[in-house]
Amino acid sequence: MNIARVFAMSRRAAVAGILFGTFVAAPPRRAHSQNVANARSLGPPQAADIQRAVNAAYAKYKDLHEGKNADYIPALAKVDPNLFGIALVTPDGQVYVAGDNSTQVSIQSISKVFTLARVLQDSGEATVVKNTGVDATGAVFNSIVAIEQAKGHEMNPLVNPGAIATTSLVSGSSYQDIWKKISDTYDAFAGRKLTVLDDVYKSEAATNQRNRAIGALMYAYGHIKENPDRATDIYTRQCSVGVNTRDLAMMAATLANNGVNPVTGRRVLDAVHVPGLLAVMATAGLYDDSGQWLFKTGLPAKSGVGGGLIAVSPGNWGIAVISPPLDAAGNSVRAQRAIADISAALGGNPYAVGRTATAAGQVRPPR
Repeated sequence: MNIARVFAMSRRAAVAGILFGTFVAAPPRRAHSQNVANARSLGPPQAADIQRAVNAAYAKYKDLHEGKNADYIPALAKVDPNLFGIALVTPDGQVYVAGDNSTQVSIQSISKVFTLARVLQDSGEATVVKNTGVDATGAVFNSIVAIEQAKGHEMNPLVNPGAIATTSLVSGSSYQDIWKKISDTYDAFAGRKLTVLDDVYKSEAATNQRNRAIGALMYAYGHIKENPDRATDIYTRQCSVGVNTRDLAMMAATLANNGVNPVTGRRVLDAVHVPGLLAVMATAGLYDDSGQWLFKTGLPAKSGVGGGLIAVSPGNWGIAVISPPLDAAGNSVRAQRAIADISAALGGNPYAVGRTATAAGQVRPPR
C-alpha cells in the first residue's frame, strides 16, 4: 500500500468521524493545548477535580524560589518569601484551598480593581473613559513620561496615574467619607471586614514621593479636580489593606459571579459594569506583561507588588495566589505559574471555544 493511498484512507476516516460522531485524536502540539482538551472531554469539573488541580499546582511550585520581594517599599522586603497560598472560589460559594490561606499581605495594586468598581457603580463608564481612559499605556506602571505624552489621557485605572485619579473620583465631603466608601466596597467584595496594615501604610507613605508627583501632575492636567495630596494618601492607604488568599479569591469570584458575592449573596457591582472592568484587567492587569499573560491564559487578572495575584474565569471561578517573590515586571512568579496550570486543567480560558458556564460555576461542553 503506497503512501498516497494511506493518506487518502486516513482523510476519509477523519471525515467519517466528523459525520458520524466518532473522533480520531491527532497528536497534541503542546502540553497546554492537551490540558485544555482533556478538561473539555471530561465535561464539568467536579469538586474533586478542582481540589486536585489546586493541590497539584501547590505541590509543583511550593519549592520554586525564583524572583525577589519588592524592596522599594521597605515593609514589603520584610515579608516572608516562602509564603505561598492558593484559593479558588466558585459562584456557588465553594472554596478550594492549598497552602497558607491565613497570613495577610497588603493588597497593593489589586486594590485598583475594586476602587474602579466603586467609581463605575457610582458614576458609570463614561466618567472613567472621559477622565483617564482605559487604554494600556505601553509604559511602566508609574511612568511620568506617559502622563506628559498625552496630558494624562490615554491612561487606565490600573496604572498609578490613572489609579490615583480614579481614587479622586470617589465621592465624599471629607477624607473620612471617601475612605469609608472605599473600605466598605472592599469589605463587600471580600465578604468580611478588612483592615489597613499600619506598618505597610506608614512605610509607603514615607516613600511615595513619586506618587505624590504623579498626583500633582494629574491635577495640573485636570484629571484630579482638587486636593491631589488627599487622593494620593487615600490611594496609599487603600494599597495597604491586608488580605489573605481567601479574601482575594472571594473578591475575584464576586466578579466571576457577575458582581454578586458568592457567599453573602450581596450584589456589590451591577452586572452591566462587570464586562468593562474585566476588559481593563485583561489589557492592563499584569503591568508590562499583560499581553503575555492574556495570550497564555485568556484570563482577566490583576497583580500587586505585595505578592498577590487574582484572576477571573467569568461564570466559572475566581482564583487568588499569594507568593511575594516577583519577576522583573512586578508579578508573582509562583502565582502566575500556579494559576496558569489550574486554569488549563479546568478549562478556564474564556476564549477557548467549546466551554460554557453553568449556574453552579462549573463548565460544560456545548450540546
